[in-house]
Amino acid sequence: MRNKPTLKTKLLALGAGFLLVAMASIGLTLWVTWNLEGGAAAVNEAGRMRMQAWRLSSAVQAELPPQEVQGLINTFDQSLVLLREGDAARPLFVPWDQEVSRRFQAVEAVWSSQRPVWSIGAMERGRASQVAAQDFVEAIDRFVLAIEMQLSSLTALLNLFQFSMMALAIIGTVVMVYTGYMYVIHPLDYLRQGLRKLESGDFSARVNVDTQDEFGQVAAGFNHMALTLQSMYEGLEAKVVDKTKRIEAQRARLEALYEVSAFLARASTIEELANGFSQRVRVVMKADAVVVRWSDEVNQRYLMLASNCFPAEMQEDERSLLAGACACGSLRPDARTRVIPIHHHGAEPIRHCARAGYRNLVSVPVRLQQRMLGEVDLFFRSDVHLSADESELLDALASHLASALEGLRAAALEREAAVGEERALLARELHDSIAQSLVFLKIQVQLLRTALERSQPDTVQRTMDELDEGLRESINDVRELLVHFRTRTNSDDIEAALQETLQKFQHQTGLPTRLEILGEGLPLPADVQVQVLHVMQEALSNVRKHAGATHVSLDVQKGARWQFTVRDNGIGFDTSVQHGETHVGSKIMRERAERIGAQVRVESHKGEGTSVTLTLPPYPVAAVNVATVGLDLPQFGPQTP
Repeated sequence: MRNKPTLKTKLLALGAGFLLVAMASIGLTLWVTWNLEGGAAAVNEAGRMRMQAWRLSSAVQAELPPQEVQGLINTFDQSLVLLREGDAARPLFVPWDQEVSRRFQAVEAVWSSQRPVWSIGAMERGRASQVAAQDFVEAIDRFVLAIEMQLSSLTALLNLFQFSMMALAIIGTVVMVYTGYMYVIHPLDYLRQGLRKLESGDFSARVNVDTQDEFGQVAAGFNHMALTLQSMYEGLEAKVVDKTKRIEAQRARLEALYEVSAFLARASTIEELANGFSQRVRVVMKADAVVVRWSDEVNQRYLMLASNCFPAEMQEDERSLLAGACACGSLRPDARTRVIPIHHHGAEPIRHCARAGYRNLVSVPVRLQQRMLGEVDLFFRSDVHLSADESELLDALASHLASALEGLRAAALEREAAVGEERALLARELHDSIAQSLVFLKIQVQLLRTALERSQPDTVQRTMDELDEGLRESINDVRELLVHFRTRTNSDDIEAALQETLQKFQHQTGLPTRLEILGEGLPLPADVQVQVLHVMQEALSNVRKHAGATHVSLDVQKGARWQFTVRDNGIGFDTSVQHGETHVGSKIMRERAERIGAQVRVESHKGEGTSVTLTLPPYPVAAVNVATVGLDLPQFGPQTP
């Protein structure tokens, strides 16, 4: 079958045809107009020859000089040559035909017979010259008449072309309107009607396709679209219902996941967490019983952590279950959530489940970072089929359970570490202060006993005075230690704790103090604040014990690197020489600073006071190895002086 022409081809062919006809008509019209213009110019030139003939006759009668007469004769010659050859520039040319050619030849014949007579001046004067001129003018008149007849024919032809163009325009308009209606407006009207039906909800609307042009293709596409919309609309209600069910199921799963996650976050004990989790999972999955099993340390047995609605006699039998001996689960790393038909399994523990009426078991592995920790078993007395969403929900719940249990374990370890840290700090404080004083007092007691045995009253009195001073120092150290361990920090800002520390120092010593805080910076972590306060308290303790100052200031510079500086106007000391207890205090401060990655700088000169500067690292974090710092406690026992 031949392909039918498209709408574009039809319109192009129709337009090209009209264009060719219009161009031909315009060309013919231009050709006729050109001939009419040239003929009119020829008529004017012939009329000028008549005037020149009378001028020549007048010149002869007036007996003008021969040169002027000869000039008029030459003008006649030029006019004849112009009429014969034409002038395309003007334009001027004679519309030659047989009659026009014959009349022009007659004009040339008359002029050929008269020219010699006019040129030699032999023409008789008076009436003879007028008769000759009259004959020439008559010949020219007949020539002009022939041209005008020819021009009249051309004019008639031009009028015919104009009427033809008018008729062509009318016909072309009718054809274009008809073609536009048939090939454009009519198909568009059908499409518009079909669109209106679709807009009104009638998806059975179709457009008749009787052509293979562009509108035929559009109509075919419209029918295909309408068919697609109809099929989609017919199944839309079912899809909406199905989608609504899926959304509702997802909402329920998200709600269950949120509820279980919230419970796990607020549970404070493992027993509370496991029992609450098993109860909520049973309700969410509509299971008949739930058991949470946890692996022992050697991954050899499952220990029952909690259960809900599980038979009591089975709880005793399965409280400790050998891994791999039952189909309930496996500690394999690649274990996945699966449904286990109980009646089709031959394992011995499974038979207990069958006697209890359970038909299917859902095993959900509990893992944390690819490490198997345990399993959640859901028991059903009916057939169960897990969807992908339900399996994903169970996996998410199991993951939350693992994270929550690991969080409780980490919290317990953290509390244990905190207790150890506090003990280590207390031991270090006792070692660095009171223990040293007790050793000194013990030495003084031995000296006192020796002086009594030797009856040295001066030595006894001096030793008693030193014992009294040592006891007062020990009492002050105990009070200071209690102040240190009672100090609390603010999680948002350390300013209040620093202010409280200075107030206690001022109350103990009676020295005036000043606190100045400049700059802006992020709040320090609580553990970092504690270490900073201990360093500041140690610096103030050194001021109380050794500086002999009358004024103390504490300057704090906030920023990316926090900086704390304690200054006094005391006696100062030479930093290049070790000074017993002062050196011990500096060591304590540096050890505390190292725990948080900070640095301590001590600057002092004799008679110019002392400054202790603590510089924190950018974005400091809490120390994690505080409790592991070694302690060098003195051994108390009998000693000799």
